[in-house]
Amino acid sequence: MSANDNANIYLILDNANHPLGRGEMETLPDAEQMRMLVLDHQADEVADHQTVLLLSMGRDELPMACKILRQRGDKVILEKIASLDPDVRRNLRVNVEFESFIYPVSGAWRGRRHVRSIDLSCGGVAFTGEPGLGDHEIVEIIIPVTLEAPVLLHCELLRIKPLEDGSCFYASKFVDMCESEEMVVREAVFSLQLASRPKQ
Repeated sequence: MSANDNANIYLILDNANHPLGRGEMETLPDAEQMRMLVLDHQADEVADHQTVLLLSMGRDELPMACKILRQRGDKVILEKIASLDPDVRRNLRVNVEFESFIYPVSGAWRGRRHVRSIDLSCGGVAFTGEPGLGDHEIVEIIIPVTLEAPVLLHCELLRIKPLEDGSCFYASKFVDMCESEEMVVREAVFSLQLASRPKQ
């Protein structure tokens, strides 16, 4: 799916950053009153909230807090309250386990190493693996939970913690991402967030 396909699609969150659903914006996102079609029959659940957070899946725009003015069937009328820090989107994270491999970029080791993810965000991935990786080392990691083909991304190790079983916990941030790679990871995180929603 391209950025154009997702240009008007937003993830709708409550004030605690829990996903409520997806919406398609039918007006310009800077309109005084915005009209959004809530997808997947979630309009009633979304309209139960006075305010929501909107994160664009396809536009490079700031997340925004919006007040819900009224509901009309599957559509809601929104008024923007404030633009939010871009870190709101970057830090949106989902607990997800997958098996993967990392490859050296700046490290002195060779070959590949097996890792197991703990969580994934639009800004990085946390995983466990063998000890021996260095602080701020750059590695390549395969992200297999994307909606289409897996992607190979560079990440910088920011936090390393030895674990009781002899392995290590690694927290990392993605670096040198192009727009299409950011889109692929964002789609994966959003989809996993929605799939992990508590059932009503």
